[in-house]
Amino acid sequence: MDEDIRIGEERITAEEYIDFLKRTDLGSQYPKERFERRIAKLVDSVSISLTARDRDGMIVGALFGLTDFAYWLYVTDLGVDRAYERQGIGSRLMKTAHGIAGGEKDIAVYLVANENAVPFYEKLGMEKADDVMQYSRVEWTGFTVE
Repeated sequence: MDEDIRIGEERITAEEYIDFLKRTDLGSQYPKERFERRIAKLVDSVSISLTARDRDGMIVGALFGLTDFAYWLYVTDLGVDRAYERQGIGSRLMKTAHGIAGGEKDIAVYLVANENAVPFYEKLGMEKADDVMQYSRVEWTGFTVE
């Protein structure tokens, strides 16, 4: 684990987040439709906004979550810069968010995982669930954030 990485709660701009997304695989989860406007809403509206920054202040990890601070935490975004993967940053972000929301004795964590990320979440002790309902009529054109 890199001790030069600082995890903290902070609001970031849509521009900062889009720049970060270019350095991760996380950006592929978003539809092309109204992308910039929707990212601006995201960064302004989440209950939990965490970043991991290197010693130069560059964002190398981010986690956004929605929570009621009583029962559940829904992680909408968790990503790490490709150059900083496998250094424990994602695990630290998850542990920090879980603590902020209320801790593992009170808070259940939910998320939608990219298939490539399933082993990471399983390593954290998460399990696949089959009792989640979905309603989606969203326009969704996949693209890569560049």
